Amino acid sequence: MRPLAIVGWALVSLLGAAAFGVLALARGETISAAWLLTAAVCTYVVGYRFYSKFLATKVFGLDPRRATPAERFNNGHDFVPTNRWVLFGHHFAAIAGAGPLVGPVLAAQFGFLPGTLWLVIGVVLGGAVQDFTILFCSLRRDGKSLGQMAKEEVSHVTGVTAMIAVLAIMIILLAVLALIVVNALRASPWGLFTIACTIPIALLMGWWMKRWRPGKVGEASIIGALLLLLALVGGGSVASHPGLAAAFTHSGTSLTGMMIAYGFIASVLPVWMLLCPRDYLSTFLKITTVLLLGVAILIILPPLRMPALTPFATAGEGPVFAGKLFPFAFITIACGAVSGFHSLVASGTTPKMITRETDARMIGYGGMVMESFVGIMAMIAACTLDPGVYFAMNTTPTALAGASDVLNQAGFVVTPEYMQALAAQMGEQTLIARTGGAPSLAVGIAHIFSGLTFALGGKTLSALWYHFAIMFEALFILTTIDTGTRVGRFMLQEIVGHVWPKFGQTSWLPSVVVASGLVCAGWGFFLYQGVVDPLGGINSLWPLFGISNQLLAAVALCVATTILIKMGRQRYAWVTLGPLAWLITVTMTAGYQKVFSTDPKLGFLAHAASLAQSTDPNAARLIFNDRLDAAIALFFIAVVAMLVFTSAREWWLVLSGRKPAVVHEAPYIQTASAIGD
Repeated sequence: MRPLAIVGWALVSLLGAAAFGVLALARGETISAAWLLTAAVCTYVVGYRFYSKFLATKVFGLDPRRATPAERFNNGHDFVPTNRWVLFGHHFAAIAGAGPLVGPVLAAQFGFLPGTLWLVIGVVLGGAVQDFTILFCSLRRDGKSLGQMAKEEVSHVTGVTAMIAVLAIMIILLAVLALIVVNALRASPWGLFTIACTIPIALLMGWWMKRWRPGKVGEASIIGALLLLLALVGGGSVASHPGLAAAFTHSGTSLTGMMIAYGFIASVLPVWMLLCPRDYLSTFLKITTVLLLGVAILIILPPLRMPALTPFATAGEGPVFAGKLFPFAFITIACGAVSGFHSLVASGTTPKMITRETDARMIGYGGMVMESFVGIMAMIAACTLDPGVYFAMNTTPTALAGASDVLNQAGFVVTPEYMQALAAQMGEQTLIARTGGAPSLAVGIAHIFSGLTFALGGKTLSALWYHFAIMFEALFILTTIDTGTRVGRFMLQEIVGHVWPKFGQTSWLPSVVVASGLVCAGWGFFLYQGVVDPLGGINSLWPLFGISNQLLAAVALCVATTILIKMGRQRYAWVTLGPLAWLITVTMTAGYQKVFSTDPKLGFLAHAASLAQSTDPNAARLIFNDRLDAAIALFFIAVVAMLVFTSAREWWLVLSGRKPAVVHEAPYIQTASAIGD
């Protein structure tokens, strides 16, 4: 490295260290959110420049002259060599769902510091490593899925069991994401109208690019952006019109039916008609919004109103969700730090579209770093809110009353009059008890963007920015719901295909309809239970989602470690074993506490027992939900424990020489485009 580059990287490292120092050492005084942003960005660029390069060159040995599956099996359908920047956008759209938006917002009840550290350190050493490693492993194995690699590299029984567990995890994930959308759009005619308009806009773009004007992506992009803007502005007129407002004002249960119907239709329709154009719209909006948010923070320098640590970090009785900082901060913030869901994308469509092996570094590692950046933006938006507003929005009235003493002592209170005025400012009927994180994040984003427009000499436009943020979040989530439902359908077809080969044919229409219906019914059931749950649903479902998602990451890291050892790269196995050990410790601890804790606010079974003699008309439903959640958590824990045991046995057999290290890599074929270079 040249001396000038050394000096430059040293300065970046020092700046990041100084920013972390300000965040860690500040006590009592107000500090700017710009310090948090600076600490994160400096860590990201240093991690990408040095650690991802170490993984690419030393651990994986990426070879630009090796033909990728996209080149060897190019069929113009699934295997298509794709420009790395285009593929980066596609991959980012697929992995960046609600997790990096909602998880940090919920974890803000512990303060801004724990979540920030986990987002930044977790992604550099864990999440981006998992994504990059699984992408590399699938790339060398003709684009095989995580379940297929588990069957080949660990054992057949383990692989099939893992596939069933992954499908169950996917159903829980989709239910939680849909619950967030329902809570954000409930009794919000402006938000529902805008989101509803994105469906015909996406269909129009799909037909434009596929049938009417093939290849005219630019034209479709301009049309889509203009119509999206009109839908956003038109939502304000709809909300102020008595008749139209009533037509777009729906309860949580009616929105549940709409979400299930949308998921089914999106899973059955051809991808070019709805899924791809919606992904395209979503990616454009996601990256642009996040970058503008970062610029706005550096211009207006909003203060972090949430303290570095709140009393709930150690008390474990937070009103947003129960549990102490360890382990619950690390499962609440799943996506953005480490997300097992990403391993399904990294071993799904993405490896079938990579043109050069070396592109995997930017797409796998870089894509996850970008998602963590989204999580940092969410953390800043939540922590720049007044803490009283934050807790009033993210907590049910019952939980808020139970934590009133702690909130009063910490000064985290607001008056009902202030909350009503804030709701009117945002163009909503109410903002109290809007659980799920999405509405409070939208208020935070609206405050930041309103401050920017005011600083530039314009109006604050709070209501417009609030509903823009709701649309931004909902597009994030709906992208994951429609993609996830389709992936779940493929999984179910593959699993049933082991006993009924005809059902495993993904193009057979009866199989497509039945599998899509079963997957939608699965996550729709949990969605409905969350919507009608008197506790708000998020308190029980989000920890379960975090546990299952992190356990899925443990499955991916077990498979990755096995492959590294069989490749003869055991001296580098620590790059996956380190995050694997941490995830196992965190998720097993969290799972045990959620099932067996004697505290009714924390343990599923304890809460069910506390309601046994209750006269509450909702008691039977709550007891059923608690016992079901406990059974699901125990199932996930048992499956992952079995996978860890069988993987460790495989490692020991190979390393001790008792079993040959059979590598199921595709044979090396030199890329045609590199010959003669």
